[in-house]
Amino acid sequence: MRNKGFKKAVALTLLGAMGVGTFSGCSAKTTNTNSSNETKETTGTKVEATSTTETSTEGYKDYSQGFENNVTIQIPVYDRAFEGWNVTNNYWTNWVQSEFGDKYNVTVEYVAIGRSTEVNDYNQMLAAGTAPDIIFHYDMPQAVAYYSQGAMQPIDLEEMKFYAPNYYEMTAEMSNTYGQMDGKTYFFFAERPTAYNWVTLVRKDWMDAVGKEMPTNLEEFNEMLKAWKEAGLGNGGGSLVQNNFTYDYAFRDWPINEEDRTLYSDLSVAALSWEPTKEFLKNMNYQYNNGLIDPEFYLKTEDAQIKADFVAGKTGMYSLYLTSNTDVIDSLKANNPEAEVAILTPEAGVPEGKKPQARAYWPFGMIMGINSTTSAEERAALWMFLDWMMQDNHLFTLQNGIEGQNYTLDSDGLAVKAEGFSGESALSQNNNKDYWCLWSESVQYDNEDLNYKANLANWAPEGYEYLIEDAYKNFKATEEYYTPDALFTVTLEKLAEYKTDLNELWKELYVQCVLCPESEFEATYEKACAEYLDAGYAEILEEKKEQIAAGNYK
Repeated sequence: MRNKGFKKAVALTLLGAMGVGTFSGCSAKTTNTNSSNETKETTGTKVEATSTTETSTEGYKDYSQGFENNVTIQIPVYDRAFEGWNVTNNYWTNWVQSEFGDKYNVTVEYVAIGRSTEVNDYNQMLAAGTAPDIIFHYDMPQAVAYYSQGAMQPIDLEEMKFYAPNYYEMTAEMSNTYGQMDGKTYFFFAERPTAYNWVTLVRKDWMDAVGKEMPTNLEEFNEMLKAWKEAGLGNGGGSLVQNNFTYDYAFRDWPINEEDRTLYSDLSVAALSWEPTKEFLKNMNYQYNNGLIDPEFYLKTEDAQIKADFVAGKTGMYSLYLTSNTDVIDSLKANNPEAEVAILTPEAGVPEGKKPQARAYWPFGMIMGINSTTSAEERAALWMFLDWMMQDNHLFTLQNGIEGQNYTLDSDGLAVKAEGFSGESALSQNNNKDYWCLWSESVQYDNEDLNYKANLANWAPEGYEYLIEDAYKNFKATEEYYTPDALFTVTLEKLAEYKTDLNELWKELYVQCVLCPESEFEATYEKACAEYLDAGYAEILEEKKEQIAAGNYK
């Protein structure tokens, strides 16, 4: 790999995880490129190797006939540890090279980024100078953290428009609205339409065995877990809460308090001293002390561990992005032939009197920036690559595969997957999304009825269409309680300074609060808050108050 350094590398050790209770995740849209569209094939780069915000289209070199000398671009791709899947070398990476790279004399290298270790992976590669040309993340606070470390260069939107007119049309408005830091554009974005396939599967057969209906509040939820325990079926599972702090939405007041929400709600650092966090921890302390959750939840830091417990029949719940070719249900039934699954309703983790709140996404999907040392020619090749993906059904092919092999088209133009297809062109377990998420977060057709039909096909395993049907009903029933976090438009220096240490301290302190005897919870929590505030969180809150007063947020 080429040297991809940056100005101030800071190694962060963070992992992604899920918690027990209310769950949320990422998702979005893709255009049906099976319909006709007109595209421009013009491609080129600025003659001078700069990336300032230009307004003129003059001075961009035309590479539509290919680069004179081979150019290598490095594209990040999530490695989700699908068994038997080489994320950087497979039919589809080779297809991209053949269809795009060979045409323009570009070598397309895919760089694996661990889905649950991505921040740590990126920072290690940035520090070593081996990071890919695109720096991406799903959450804005971490994207801003990369920017504040000097990992990204400014983006010339006119350059993007010259080389990637279709991509520019899709992302320019979002970049102008949300992509600017300190007066310059640093971020561009994939599309994010409405999605509802982040779900929590629950063992319906366990519920039936103990005579419990679907819980409608937290109290009923805990009673269900208690009944599972008493019947010797298993527990509610659990994992270490870290890196993505959406755990306490069910415990927040409604309507939201805008000032508190802007001050405390933050994906990148836990609000330990906020009342909703206290109530979340108090409930978890009750669950732990009464044997309702995995007694070693704090050791579960990888999705593979959580999934393994579920499919083995040790735990009764598992959260995931449900896709048609997921193996979790088949694996569960292989070990437990009588197992039945349902979708846990959003109300299940909500205390009586509260509302089923959740974090709404900002109106964009993947957040991307260009590596600070990516050259002008490499930038041109990147823009060309992104624009190529939208042309001539390339996106449709990446999403669905080869017609007659992976799918057939029905009378409505919907790609109907060939069940059980395992040939060379087989898609990854999440329908190749990690290769086309640079454009969009989900497949999208031209009308809502076909979109819904496509979602059933793409998200529901065969015979389990009811799971996505129920997920859609749950989403529509609670949509009014989805609200986005505030988006600060300046770098929060104290947040950048203390985030890593606070994330590590959070894990230590919150686990103490959960594991202590119920009678000692209040004292343990108060002591934890004092330590956390003193370790830098108080300074972060003061900095946020100053920026809120100055109006530096959306």
